[in-house]
Formats: sequence, structure tokens, C-alpha cells
Amino acid sequence: MTKWKAAKLTDKIMDTQSSQLSRGAPLENNTYTPGFCFTSPQFSVTNHRCFHRRKVSPVAPEMKMPIDFYQLPGSAPCRAVALTAAAVGVEMNFKEVALMKGDHLKPEFLKMNPQHTIPTIDDNGFYLWESRAIMGYLADQYGKNDTLYPKDPKKRAIVNQKLYFDACTLYKAFADCYYPIFFAKEAKNPAKVSSVDAALTFLDKFLEGQDYVAGKSMTLADLSIVATVSTIEIVGHDIKAHKNIARWYAKIKSEAPKYEEYNGAGVKVFKALIDEMMKK
Repeated sequence: MTKWKAAKLTDKIMDTQSSQLSRGAPLENNTYTPGFCFTSPQFSVTNHRCFHRRKVSPVAPEMKMPIDFYQLPGSAPCRAVALTAAAVGVEMNFKEVALMKGDHLKPEFLKMNPQHTIPTIDDNGFYLWESRAIMGYLADQYGKNDTLYPKDPKKRAIVNQKLYFDACTLYKAFADCYYPIFFAKEAKNPAKVSSVDAALTFLDKFLEGQDYVAGKSMTLADLSIVATVSTIEIVGHDIKAHKNIARWYAKIKSEAPKYEEYNGAGVKVFKALIDEMMKK
């Protein structure tokens, strides 16, 4: 279209607009800004350029189902995943797995997780287990920023180091010491108790002069370790002697989203379970 024809069309549209206004006719779905733009469902004229407006059918947004989260509320690794989901803001469909009834050995569960362990997630057909792997996935996939799990290689390495410390030193020392007592009725082993104390001493040292275990703000490492520390505390192991841990523990309790709902209540479920096991 030549500039002359575009100008003539513009004048014609403006004349029509003025005529309708003078007659008091309704101008539904039409707008005109003097000296700048006239818009109708059919045409858009801006600065004397005319474009035909095509109608576009709205596209419905794709609906995404919540993540299925196979867990037990008393499990420290499951609680760490729940705390991460809350911190990220992702919706989880909590599905309790009755281990004593063999839910984890059913074919449909083994299809997802051949190791038949919890926690396990099903994110619309994507299956993942191991709590710290799930935590990292949730933060990377759904986090609004990288605060919980930094993308900077050095910062992330520190978070990973503390996650491995939890899995391979702190939580392992706790499990090695207390699970034989709770589930196999073994006597308390002083050497294993000392291993728990040694792991707590390391953690206390990490927290010297620090508000968080792996950086200047709360990360996945804090959420994983707080689930372990709260479990150690609930079985009666003294953590008050470790002043830095006590200070950090109180801070995370107050800052972690849905702490009481997911971890505070869950650790009480764990205590009720072991109390029941010790009666048998």
C-alpha cells in the first residue's frame, strides 16, 4: 500500500470515527487516541500506517499435575524433601508408603524405583529417588532463583559438600548408632555414640561465625541437615552442648517455610514410631 493510499484510508477511518461521535453512535471495541492511534477489531492505524488485525483464538494453558511424592512423614530424608518443596513453592501430592505392609514392593512402585526406597517422586512420568538428588532437582527445575542451590560452581560445591557430609557422616553416624537399638534391640554402643558426637562437633565447627551451613543464606544443605539434627535431638541425644548448632537450629526453625507442618510434626511421628518399637 502506497503512503498516499494509507493516508487516505486513515482519513476515511478518522472521518467515520468523527461521524459516529457526532451522531452519538456506539463505538464498541474501537479506540482512538488523537494524534497517535486508532484501533478497531479490524484495523490498527498508528502514525499513518495501517495494518489489518487478524483474530487469534485463545490457547488454553497446559495444565500440569502436582508431583506425586511417595514418603513417610517420620523419615528424615522425606522431611528434607518436603521442606525443599515448601521453600521452592512447588505443589506435592503426598502419598504415604506403608513399608510394613510392603507397599514399596508392589509392581507399580518397583516400576518407578527398582531400589524400592523412599522418598521417591513421580513428576509427570519422571521418576527420581534419593532425597538429596530430589532436592537438587526441585530447586533447579522449579526454583524462582538459585538461592537454595546456587548455580555458581564454587558456591554450589560448598552446598554439595555439606549435603554429602550429612549423608555420609552425620546421618550415617546417627543411623549406625540408633537404628540397631530401635529396630534390632541391640544395646547402646559407646563407640557409635562417640561417632555421633564427633559428627556434631564437625557441624558445630562449620557453623562457627556463620548463620548457615553453606553460605550467606539458607540452602538445601540447611534443610537436609536440620531434618537430621531434629531427628538426633528427638531420640534424646544431647545437642545443647554444641552452641553454634543450637543457635543455627533455632534460626532454621523460624525461617524454613512450613517447618512445623513438615518437619516439626514429622519428627514427632518418628518418635512415636520408635517408642512403639521399643515396647515390643
